[in-house]
Amino acid sequence: MSPPMISLKSLTSTTTMNQLLATAKSTACAASSCGSSAKPHDVEPAVWEKIKDHPCYSEEAHHYFARMHVAVAPACNIQCNYCNRKYDCANESRPGVVSEKLTPDQALRKVVAVANEVPQLSVLGIAGPGDACYDWKKTKATFERVAREIPDIKLCLSTNGLALPDHVGELADMNVDHVTITINMVDPRVGAKIYPWIFHDHRRFTGLEAARILHERQMLGLEMLTARGILTKVNSVMIPGVNDEHLLEVNRWVKDRGAFLHNVMPLISDPAHGTHYGLTGQRGPRATELKALQDRLDGGAKLMRHCRQCRADAVGLLGEDRGGEFTLDQIPDEVSYDASKREAYREVVARERDDHLAAKKEAIGMIKAAGSNGSLHFAVATKGGGRINEHFGHAKEFQIYEASASGINFVGHRKVEQYCRGGWGEEHALETAIAALEGIDIVLCAKIGDCPKDQLRDAGIRAIDDYGYDYIETAISALYAEESGAEPLTATA
Repeated sequence: MSPPMISLKSLTSTTTMNQLLATAKSTACAASSCGSSAKPHDVEPAVWEKIKDHPCYSEEAHHYFARMHVAVAPACNIQCNYCNRKYDCANESRPGVVSEKLTPDQALRKVVAVANEVPQLSVLGIAGPGDACYDWKKTKATFERVAREIPDIKLCLSTNGLALPDHVGELADMNVDHVTITINMVDPRVGAKIYPWIFHDHRRFTGLEAARILHERQMLGLEMLTARGILTKVNSVMIPGVNDEHLLEVNRWVKDRGAFLHNVMPLISDPAHGTHYGLTGQRGPRATELKALQDRLDGGAKLMRHCRQCRADAVGLLGEDRGGEFTLDQIPDEVSYDASKREAYREVVARERDDHLAAKKEAIGMIKAAGSNGSLHFAVATKGGGRINEHFGHAKEFQIYEASASGINFVGHRKVEQYCRGGWGEEHALETAIAALEGIDIVLCAKIGDCPKDQLRDAGIRAIDDYGYDYIETAISALYAEESGAEPLTATA
C-alpha cells in the first residue's frame, strides 16, 4: 500500500513541536538517514547537496524551503541608478529596503527566533541593505555567530562585486558556498549609464573609469569563487534601452567564468521609490519582454526564473515575507535554539519531494505522449509545496508555467494586487491582475468566484479550480492532454 499523502499545508500550519514531530514520525522513511532522492539528472551529487535545500539556487527547493536576510550591512561602495536605500518601508518588496538595521548580536537573536518558529528555514543571507563585502566586519561577525549556534544552516551573501576579491579566502574558510554578484554590464560604456560613481581604494571614481574598475573586479571575484568551488549566482537588472540587448553578452561572459546561475530581473522604477531611474522616467520591462529575453538566453548560463527580488530583511518562503512577525521588539532578549521543528520538517519534506518527483515524471510523460506541437501558458496560484493551493482572490503572485511537446517548464512569476479582502472583491485589483496575466491561457487555483472567472473568460483566459490541492504538473498535463485530444492523467489527491 502506498504511503498517505502529506500536504505542505499540514506541515506549515502545525503550531507545536509535538505535532510536527508526530507528523514526521508517522511518515518517516525506513532509511536510517532520511533524505529525498529527487535529484535532477543533470546535477552532480556534490552540487546537489549544496543546492537541494536552497530556495534561490534550486527551483525545486523553493517550493519547500525558506530563506531569511539579516540587515547588518548598511554601508555601500557604489551608487546604482535603480537603488535608493531608504528605511521603514514595510510595504515595499524590493532589494535594498529594510525596516530595521541590526547589529551582529541582534541578527543572531533574530535568526534563532525565526529558526524556532519557521521550520522551513534553510538559508541565512546577507544582502545589505548596502554591500555585504564592503561592510565586511559586520557580515563576518554575523556569519561566525550564526554558524556556531546553527551549524547546519546555509550561509550566503549578495554583493556588487567591487570588494569581493578581498574576501573570497575568508568566505571559503567560513564554508560560505553560495554567493550572488549583481553584474549588469561587461562593457564600461554601458556601465557608465547605470553607475554614477564607485568608491574603491579610498577614492571615488566616476564615469567610464568607475565602470571599468567595477567590471574588472566583478570578473576577478567571479573567477576566484569558481576556483574555490563556491557556487555563484549572477543577478542582472534588465533596463530597457540601456542594457537589455547587452545582457546577452553578460550571459556569455559569466558562463565562461563559471557562474552557476544567471538571474535576469526586471528593473523596478516606481517614481515613489525616489531612484534616479524612477524620477527620470526610465521604464521597467513588461513581463512578456522579460520572458522574451530569458528565452533568448536559453543555452547560455543556466537561468534562474523564480527570483522574487527580496527585501534585505525578508523572511519566509520565496513569494512571502514574514519579516513583520520578527521585529526586535517582538523577540525575547534571551532565546535558545531548538532544532526539533526543523529536523522534523526536513524528514516529512523528503517524503513529499519524492512523491512530487514521481508525479512530475508521470505528468511530463503524458505531455510528451500527447503529440501536440502547440504550447499552453498557465498561471498558478500556490502557497508552496508544488501544489495548487491558493484561492484566486487571495493570490499576491502567480507562478507561470509553459507546457509544450518538450515538457513542462517553470518560466517565472507575476506579482498582482490581492483581489479579495475581507470577503469583498476589489474591481481595480481584478483589472490589474487580468492585465498582469497577459499571454496566459489558463489560470489554476484552489477556488475562484463566478465574477472573476467570467471577467477572465472575457479576457480570453480560462480559470479552473477543479484541480485544487493537486500537484501543479499533474493538472497541467491533464489540461494539455485534453486540449490535444489525448486521455488525461487521473488527478492525485
